[in-house]
Amino acid sequence: MTMSPPLEQPASWYRDSIAVELGECPPLKGEFRADVCVVGGGITGCSAALHLAERGYSVVLLEAGAIGHGASGRSGGQILPGLGTDIATVEKALGQGRAREIWEMSREAVRLTAALIERHDIPCELSWGYLHAAVKPRHVRELETFHERMARDYDYRGLTLLEGDALREHVVSDAYPVALLDAEGGHLHPLNYTLGLARAARLAGVAIHEHSAVVEIRRGQPATVVTAQGRVTADFVVLGTNAYQAGLVPELSGRIMSAANYMIATAPLSAEQAARVLPRNDALSDANFVLDYYRLSTDRRLIFGGEVSYDGHEPRGLEARMDAKIARIFPVLEGVPIDYRWGGDVAITLDRTPDFGRLGRNVYYAQGYSGHGMALAGLAGKLLAESIAGQSERFDVFAAMPHRRFPGGRLMRKPLLVLATHFYKLRDRL
Repeated sequence: MTMSPPLEQPASWYRDSIAVELGECPPLKGEFRADVCVVGGGITGCSAALHLAERGYSVVLLEAGAIGHGASGRSGGQILPGLGTDIATVEKALGQGRAREIWEMSREAVRLTAALIERHDIPCELSWGYLHAAVKPRHVRELETFHERMARDYDYRGLTLLEGDALREHVVSDAYPVALLDAEGGHLHPLNYTLGLARAARLAGVAIHEHSAVVEIRRGQPATVVTAQGRVTADFVVLGTNAYQAGLVPELSGRIMSAANYMIATAPLSAEQAARVLPRNDALSDANFVLDYYRLSTDRRLIFGGEVSYDGHEPRGLEARMDAKIARIFPVLEGVPIDYRWGGDVAITLDRTPDFGRLGRNVYYAQGYSGHGMALAGLAGKLLAESIAGQSERFDVFAAMPHRRFPGGRLMRKPLLVLATHFYKLRDRL
């Protein structure tokens, strides 16, 4: 399960089940003028381009590889309210009032995802139901506290605490003593969703150029975005590069770190096997810091993700460990072949809250979803469009979140992050 070269679409079940025809998006060649140049063809960039074009802006979108090359096209496909960290982190930074605004916008992000799918007729296997599952007694207490707190402080009634037979109606496993069912969460085919957003953006007038890596952004009003074979002069620049920023904007270095995550897809299960795994077709993730997550595809494959690497190397014994996890959680799947294995990078921030902001007056960015971006990135694109249009209040709620750089400087950041992760992995075992 080695990582793919940066410009190649990675082999995955998602790539082999594409249902959206985007059409040719040739590399940028020559000089162009636009109101906005969007850098990055994931959900953030495609959503921003679409919403800007719908507001009447001329938009050029540049993608270094193919649309959906990054986490947007390789993830577990879970669309969830909330952030990659507990809402208490936001409360501590901004107060409960602002935290509640962010929570409500995260719910809006899920609704927006569903609305975009319906409006643009995107065939991406959208399905509802999500379980956040305890693995050990400590998690049970944490989920009970979270359930009570969200109802009391955030008036959120979408959670149901399940255990025993009620839980087994959703996931048939002895691995989880308790789980929270979130009725507002769900899952989809992430690559088809991203391609669907790109197709909608093209139909709205966006010029999309794949295999057009940006090598330089020349600041100014207007700014100039340079590729190997062309350049775009634009009044505004939107950065949706996330884990693939690669030092393009020095001010953002150290604010995010990339983490490799790994996934597998089994061979299609029989209807009986699927009913003995996830009988109601929910998605699930566990409550560990280094978590496992999974769902069923429309053709009844188990799409299972987990494990993590921060040092650029595949973890030792990765395949055997992931296969053993599936066998332990679902003994009924013993002997089911694994048809696909793939990996990819996500971007995390130090406190796992998303990092939105602007550099100067005309360079905007949204990044660092910390594994929670499938829905939130779509909303980020909408908020970026609102802000560029002069309605920045909602974008600024997220931008007010304070973010520290990862410690250690350029040379020591990754080693320190690896050490910290080892600590949390040990804690997961307790």
